[in-house]
Amino acid sequence: MPASWYFGKLQAGIAVLRKELGKIMDNFTDHTFIIAEIGSNHNRSLGLAKELIDAASDAGADAAKFQIYSAPTLYSVKDEDELGYDGANVSRLIESVETPREWLPELADYCRAKGIIFFATPFDLAAADELDAVSNLFKIASFEIVDLPLIRKTASKGKPMIIATGLANMGEIEDALAVCREEGNENVALLQCASCYPSPASIMNLRGMETMRRAFGVPVGLSDHTLGVHIAVAAVAMGATIIEKHFTMDRRLKGPDHSFAIQPNELGELVRQIREVESALGDGMKRGPSEEELTAYGYARRSIHAARDIKKGDIITSDALIIKRPGHGVRPKYRDWVIGRRVARDIAADSWITMDMLE
Repeated sequence: MPASWYFGKLQAGIAVLRKELGKIMDNFTDHTFIIAEIGSNHNRSLGLAKELIDAASDAGADAAKFQIYSAPTLYSVKDEDELGYDGANVSRLIESVETPREWLPELADYCRAKGIIFFATPFDLAAADELDAVSNLFKIASFEIVDLPLIRKTASKGKPMIIATGLANMGEIEDALAVCREEGNENVALLQCASCYPSPASIMNLRGMETMRRAFGVPVGLSDHTLGVHIAVAAVAMGATIIEKHFTMDRRLKGPDHSFAIQPNELGELVRQIREVESALGDGMKRGPSEEELTAYGYARRSIHAARDIKKGDIITSDALIIKRPGHGVRPKYRDWVIGRRVARDIAADSWITMDMLE
């Protein structure tokens, strides 16, 4: 389909996302959806998983996200030479950090009790079914954007989807969206992403968000693997409606995703800065001074003043006027109108000139 097909879908997609995700998403267009990506950083401890949910909720994140995969359906056992984190074989590493699927109902209930959205990334078809029972939102990871059967299965659930686009070109993104559309699911958002852990700022290409928004007419955001929070905050200023950031209780913990994740105090600062940037963006209309600016409007703007004493009955000449602060007098743009007017009363030098002083 041509890119123009997607343009009309943007507002409809946002409206459905608002409806599906409830009050947190009521202001989707001016409320960035902030995802604390817990992933596998629970280290297979249910207690740590709940501690991470607590911290994400306390920090003000909108959602706590997990990853649901199993080594046998993720990596080939023939891939013995492939090394993962800390020199470990990838298959054995995956086994050591899998989220136990029997946790899902309990994690979902715990998030609900904490007032934070629970969802997860399915990495196999079974996970899509299991998550459908406990979540109203799906995420597709960057590496899985070429797994069209998985995307089709997930899209068939009819729930909003967030698709990360690390490593993907425009054609691959088009393929993923086409599969969603074929399943009748147009409620999709795309995340700009660099699949490097951590990612240097130089490869983030934040302008890619606007490229995807214009090309596909869907909400866009950022899955951020850079160190710190400043790149994610910058993305919000550039139009991101979703921010996803890996999250850990302590970067010193062992595991593949801890070292580049943000900690609770940083997540709180990320949320604070994003909300402040949102409030600063405004609606783009230039209406003149805000209520907060009215004091400055009076004392700091310029107006027409008397450059010297002017006597009652004098005709004002150009050399009798000066433009300076404060702005309590006639506006400078009326200077030519003031010149040639007769003065109704004495005006002391350096006084601002008001309309009632003139005949």
